[in-house]
Amino acid sequence: MPANLTPEYREAEQRFREAQTPEEKLAALEDMLRTIPKHKGTEKMQADIKRRIARLRQEGNRRPASARHRPTHHVRREGAGQVALVGPPNGGKSALLAALTNAQPVVADYPFTTREPQPGMMPFENVQIQLVDLPPLARELMPPWLPGVARAADAVVLVLDLSDDDVLSQAEESLELLRGMRLDLSGEGGKRGLVAGTRRDRPGAQEHAELLRELLGERLPVVAVSATRGDNLDELKRRIFESLGIIRVYTRAPGKKPDLTAPFVLPRGCTLLEAAAAVHKDFARDLKYARVWGASTFDGQMVQRDHVLQDGDVVEFHV
Repeated sequence: MPANLTPEYREAEQRFREAQTPEEKLAALEDMLRTIPKHKGTEKMQADIKRRIARLRQEGNRRPASARHRPTHHVRREGAGQVALVGPPNGGKSALLAALTNAQPVVADYPFTTREPQPGMMPFENVQIQLVDLPPLARELMPPWLPGVARAADAVVLVLDLSDDDVLSQAEESLELLRGMRLDLSGEGGKRGLVAGTRRDRPGAQEHAELLRELLGERLPVVAVSATRGDNLDELKRRIFESLGIIRVYTRAPGKKPDLTAPFVLPRGCTLLEAAAAVHKDFARDLKYARVWGASTFDGQMVQRDHVLQDGDVVEFHV
């Protein structure tokens, strides 16, 4: 049986290859185990991942107590995806995190107030997305752990101050620093990303936003927001959700209504067979057919195993 590995799994596998510390390796392996499709074709791979996780944990337990208690900067992912907030000093990342999530970071007018990763959960419709505010991008002043945390995220939001006359040069310098961290937000096959332009309510911000869109062209979408007034925060949430490359799929039993409050979160481009494996390992093996209610089908349309699901589809599995 083919493994049918998801893009989310392959990203976690790539992070494992790039990991430089035992903590980064362990975090990547845990994500590989979480995202690997659970069926007979991946049983050996699952066992191998579990062995490597156990070995790393064993090695961690053998380290001196002082080393074990040294703080690490891995942020355990929660919700439908993890998104890193990055940007130059005093760009408004912490204020944006506070406006979008339940987090209460220190928000100040002076730079470098963020020293450690600051996570918060952002609600979007019926899912929660984890945002992580990171210290500012600044040459020779960034903590050595920052690139690893940013690379481990599913997507990156570059936060820039639209009221700053130097916003264009800050955008170019930030993108250059990110490329040096092996984070290309604009290249094909690079990390998914977008730009959040903050302080939209201040003088000059609208003009700077248009200049920024001209500079970035089709490479990166730019959403101009105000954390204080709430301008365009719903639009930013939607764009962040789209940047994750995921869809929400709901299930229903024959003759019953679906539970639209608890979707299965799956990679965009997921097939019916892959969704069945995510719902229950036996479904993929025993699946005969399914009926789908969604934007790309008529209500209750019978579909085959290779049917590609869309965000919001309701699926009725028949085994």
